[in-house]
Amino acid sequence: MGLTLATLVSEIYPNDKISLFERLSACGEESSKGINNAGTGHAGYCELNYTPETSKNSIEINRAIKINSMFECSLEFWSYLDKKYNFFNVKKFLKKTPHISFVWGEKDSLFLKKRYLKLKKQPLFKDMEFTENPRVIKRWAPLLMEGRNSYKKVAATKVNHGTDINFSELIKQLLKVLKKNNNFSLNLASDVTSINFRNDSKIELKINKKKKYVAEKIFLGAGGMTINLLQKLGINEINGYGGFPLSGKWLVSKNKEIISKHSCKVYSQAFPGAPSMSIPHLDQRVIEGDEILMFGPFAGFSTKYLINGSSFDLFKSIRHNNFMTLVKVFFNNLKLTKYLFLQTLMTHKSQMKQLRMFYPNARKEDWKSITAGQRVQIMKQNSKNKGEIRFGTEVIYSKRGSLAALLGASPGASTACYIMIEILTKMYGQECASKKLQQISPSYKININKNSIFLKKIRNRTYKNLGLIK
Repeated sequence: MGLTLATLVSEIYPNDKISLFERLSACGEESSKGINNAGTGHAGYCELNYTPETSKNSIEINRAIKINSMFECSLEFWSYLDKKYNFFNVKKFLKKTPHISFVWGEKDSLFLKKRYLKLKKQPLFKDMEFTENPRVIKRWAPLLMEGRNSYKKVAATKVNHGTDINFSELIKQLLKVLKKNNNFSLNLASDVTSINFRNDSKIELKINKKKKYVAEKIFLGAGGMTINLLQKLGINEINGYGGFPLSGKWLVSKNKEIISKHSCKVYSQAFPGAPSMSIPHLDQRVIEGDEILMFGPFAGFSTKYLINGSSFDLFKSIRHNNFMTLVKVFFNNLKLTKYLFLQTLMTHKSQMKQLRMFYPNARKEDWKSITAGQRVQIMKQNSKNKGEIRFGTEVIYSKRGSLAALLGASPGASTACYIMIEILTKMYGQECASKKLQQISPSYKININKNSIFLKKIRNRTYKNLGLIK
């Protein structure tokens, strides 16, 4: 997120001084690290939690449409950089990988069909395919049908131009662009130990308890630690917010014979008792040039806000202005608490049992369990004064307009360009950037789902450059 914003500022305001601070010895070693996330270019094609079924047995598709539109901005931005800079290589981090939703049983098959029929009418989703034919599904994703009971109802949708993204490699590519700008500086092993507003509305940082920096505008994209930094600032906008940390694990296979049969990403419905963000999926990934299969995520609980954080992170974030939020969240989410506790007790055998719901012939010797990334979900009070966990991404702005901070998780990185453009235009002003933004992301602020001619034109140009269509 931070590097995306820095790149946008560098493109639109190349004379502005940009300083980036990273507490680790390299960028992208937390959530953006390849193995720590699913690498799905979240576009709403296969994520069933983006299209929930309402109490009236209808399918709510607005979130999927919004996320898809936002992801288009990211694709356009990467295509723009790929055309402008001969050293920016989009093929190193983006790979065409079909997105599939797969379900079994009468109830979920009916849900998927209703979802398909509703989404298919939308221009953004017009290329989606649907089938209830086991032989077609076997052609799409052979592992799903090998060893499966042929009498059990199954259904699937597929979008061919889905993507797998190595966000760790994307970071390296963005850094190459930024380093061409003499006004950019990268400061590694630089921990923000204090942050304060000055009387002149500028913001003063202290790095590693020693060096001071003063900035007119600041973006906090520190993952789970953003909450702690905002609390150090003491702004009222953070009152009532808390962070709910979740750790995760994957089952990973490097068996080339298995990998060759699954060149796609397959999502399904969440298992009973699981939160929506723990929706299970079996993905082909390409990390540092190596193809692997990943299944999960399996949730866990840790009091750390970062992989490289402290076990006291959660406790340090508890304040008098968010204590009741945390208490309400705990009592309103006892089922989630129970689920997380049971997940931490899962053995490799139990994980394999869930994998076999996707891939019935999976052998335990082909899969090993690894620890994945750390996520911090937003905790806040809703309009009914109840504490809730928000599974999404949210931006907080200071009243002075000189600070923006990112909270939350998925769809996060996939929608980085859209979210960062919104931050940029709010902090710099829309008019100044509008002409350049039309080059960087032509679809930004345009309802492309209601403008099929414009959508077709932009997608054809962008997708051809990215190798998603011929």
